[in-house]
Amino acid sequence: MNFDVELPNGTATVSAQWVEAAGGTVVVAHGAGAGMEHPFLTGFTDALNSSGFSTLRFNFPYREQGRRMPGPAAHAIATWRAAVTHARSLVPGTAVWAAGKSYGGRMASMAVAEGMSVDGLIYLGYPLHPPGRPEKPRSEHLPSIAVPQLFIEGSNDPFIQPLSQFEQVVDTCADARVHWIDGGGHSFEVKGNKRAPEVVGASLAPVVVEFATV
Repeated sequence: MNFDVELPNGTATVSAQWVEAAGGTVVVAHGAGAGMEHPFLTGFTDALNSSGFSTLRFNFPYREQGRRMPGPAAHAIATWRAAVTHARSLVPGTAVWAAGKSYGGRMASMAVAEGMSVDGLIYLGYPLHPPGRPEKPRSEHLPSIAVPQLFIEGSNDPFIQPLSQFEQVVDTCADARVHWIDGGGHSFEVKGNKRAPEVVGASLAPVVVEFATV
């Protein structure tokens, strides 16, 4: 499956994977360094499908073009808007949540801050700042978001250290909650507990199911 994205420099076509189930829809974006077929995301969406949620995974244009580094934020925001519109066209009238791994989640939050309509935001490791650079927070838009936000975070994630800074940011949000993975890193890896990425991704699905069915 593909859908088109209107970018400032023309139309881009991106790949997507759609699985329909009886419940609402979770639209899922990849992180900066991996595309939509990463095992973490396939495990995550497979588990959501088994729990009755439809899912739409998609690539950002830079991945379609074979580039490793993300393009302008405006391109990612436009892609998010197109993905949500596409998901709504597939199952009109159902609830839609936006979920993303790291960069993908942050871009979703920026799209919502700029007016994209979803029922909630799900961050699979929000990248608050570059590792070791807490003076460069990426949080100024979060307080303006009105929909519920779920932060799934590893307590050892270098992108949210010190944790006190991250917790202060969450406190500024209108409706936000945090689910901690004790000892987890940025990809929720836990020292001494080696698991395949698809297993790690699947393990997060129940947290999302609970959030999306409240």
